[in-house]
Amino acid sequence: MPITIADVAAHAGVSKTTVSRVLNGKGELNAATAARVRQVIEELGYVPSAGAVGLARGRTQIVGMLIPSMTWPWIGEVLQGVVDVVESEGFGLLLFTCNRGEESLRRFAQQVSAKSFDGLLVIEPEGTLDYITELHSAGLPVVLIDDRGHQPRFPSVATTDRAGGASAARHLLELGRRRPLVITGPTSFGCVQERLAGFTEAWSESATPMAAQQVVHGDFTYEGGRHAIRSALDGAGSGQEGSGPTGDADRAGSFDAVFAHNDLSAAGALAELRAHGLRVPQDVAVVGFDDVPLASQTDPPLTTVHQPLRGMGAAAARLLLAHFRGDPLPSTPTVIPTSLIVRDSTQPGG
Repeated sequence: MPITIADVAAHAGVSKTTVSRVLNGKGELNAATAARVRQVIEELGYVPSAGAVGLARGRTQIVGMLIPSMTWPWIGEVLQGVVDVVESEGFGLLLFTCNRGEESLRRFAQQVSAKSFDGLLVIEPEGTLDYITELHSAGLPVVLIDDRGHQPRFPSVATTDRAGGASAARHLLELGRRRPLVITGPTSFGCVQERLAGFTEAWSESATPMAAQQVVHGDFTYEGGRHAIRSALDGAGSGQEGSGPTGDADRAGSFDAVFAHNDLSAAGALAELRAHGLRVPQDVAVVGFDDVPLASQTDPPLTTVHQPLRGMGAAAARLLLAHFRGDPLPSTPTVIPTSLIVRDSTQPGG
C-alpha cells in the first residue's frame, strides 16, 4: 500500500497538520520537529500528491482545458501547442471533453467547484460560450482558443480567417482560374462566414462576382467534401440539354477550382474528383484550410491556408501562465496571422 501523510505523522510522532506544514513551508515550526518529519519522509519514501501540496499553497499547478472532442484533426495540433508550453513551465494539464454532452459538462462543473485547476483554456464546445463567460466573470482565469470567430468578452487567441480566405482567392486568380466552387463549413460558425467573405471579396475585385450556386454549404467532413463535388458535377451534367452524352471532364467546365473551408473536406473533394476521372490541378485546382498533417499526405499534396494551430495553443497557454505570475490578461484578442502553403493540388512542383 502507498505511504500516506498519516503514516508519516505516526512515525514522526506529530499530527498530520504538522506534516502538511513541513511539506508546504507554512506556519512556524520547531526546527528539530521539522527535521524529524523530513527524515521520516525520506526513510519511508513518502511522495506527496502534487495536487494536495498545490491546494495547500493555494495553487494546483494544473491548467484545465475544455474541448468539444478529439475527433477533429486540428484539435490535436492545438493541444500539442498547449502541452509544449504547459509542461515546459512545470504545470500539468487536465483535459475535459464534451463527448457525453450534458453529462460531460456536469462532471466538468464539479471539477470547477472543486478548484481542481488554476485556470482554463477553451476550444468552445457547441453552445457553452455563455457558461464559459460566467466562469470568467466569477473569477476563473479563462483564455479561449477562438476557432469560430466569436470575439468573446474575455481573453482569446484567434487567427485571420478573412485574410486566409482572401489569400486562397488571389492564389487561384493568379493561376488563371475563373470558375471557383466554395465548400463551406457550418454557416453558423463565425470563422466560416469570415473565410467566405474574404474569398468572395477578393474574387470580386479581380473577376466576375461569384453566383450563389458556386457556394456549397458543407459540414467540415470528408464525406461532406465528396458530396459537394458529386452534387456540383451532377448539376453541371443535368444542365446541358440536347448535346448528347457528356463526359465528366466536360462537366467540370462548371468549375475549375475548389476552395474548401478545411483540409478534411478538401481531401474528400480530391477523392471525388479523382473518382470522376478529373485531374488535379490540370482540370480543377484545390485549396483547403488549416494545414493539418493530412494536407501534405493527400494525393496530390494539398495547397492550403496555414492556420497557426500549434501557435494558437501555445500563445493561449503562455497568456494564462503569465497571468499566474501576475501579468494581467489582455483585454483584446491576440491574433496570429494565417499564411498560404502552396503544394501540388494547385501548382505542381509548388
